Amino acid sequence: MQFIAAGIDRVALRDEGRIIAEYVFRPSEPQIESPRPYLTLRTRAGIDVTAYRPADHVWHKGLSLALPAVGSHNFWGGPTYVHGEGYVQLANNGAQVHRGLRAEGHDDEPARITASLTWRSQGGDAVLAERRRITADVVDEQTWALTWESDLRNETDTPLAFGSPTSKGRENAGYAGIFWRGPESFRGGVITAPDGRVGDEARGRVAPWLSYAAPDRSAGVLMLNADAASDSEPWFARSEEYAGLNPAPFFHEETVLEPGASLTLAAVLLIGGADVHELAPTAGAEHVAQVRRSALVAH
Repeated sequence: MQFIAAGIDRVALRDEGRIIAEYVFRPSEPQIESPRPYLTLRTRAGIDVTAYRPADHVWHKGLSLALPAVGSHNFWGGPTYVHGEGYVQLANNGAQVHRGLRAEGHDDEPARITASLTWRSQGGDAVLAERRRITADVVDEQTWALTWESDLRNETDTPLAFGSPTSKGRENAGYAGIFWRGPESFRGGVITAPDGRVGDEARGRVAPWLSYAAPDRSAGVLMLNADAASDSEPWFARSEEYAGLNPAPFFHEETVLEPGASLTLAAVLLIGGADVHELAPTAGAEHVAQVRRSALVAH
């Protein structure tokens, strides 16, 4: 696998001559969608497993790091949840601004992107500095793995509270973090946890991983939480309204980041067949252990 240039705004992941992912590092969406770099993903057979700007939530972008509440800022997109008022469109939609990127790897080794970003408020002020690492490698003939690691540092002179709509008062809506949005064809698919099929009841549950299989069983995505505290972190998950998975560390409670301090978010995805969850205790666990051994160094 190898990341190759694919224009002025993106790089593509090449796998034996086929493009199976694109990382768009200079997004062109309007400010109201909280523009941010994102990945679109396919299986090794070429089946799409991500959605881009779906009609129900145009701010959903494939696989991305999206946070609805960082202090007063919305880095998720769209309206902000305000307790007692519901969702309100505020002038607080920030953006993740690309600063630099380096691609490494050859066909016989994992491919890697290391990127630096500044998260800016709607007014243009620096809120967070991020160092991001995305790694891709082959698991087997059908399956490949992608690892996302992000180190976030508070660039302001005040503490920043990282939260979610649930931490702000909305029941069972704790989305925040590394978020995978599946295509419309995945809606109504099967969500599986370590103890079996769980469906939308997975939302709010603590688990090391969840998987999602398309209704026609053409493809599946296994997502593993690779955060250091993942044993105590819940998930946001949907299958009925749309296909989505998200290790959600700020689901119930806010995490406060002091000025100059950093926190790290990390996840592993295995993209393959409908039974990709069967790889959770082997290839999945191995990739999570690898992330934890080589934690992204804070800048």
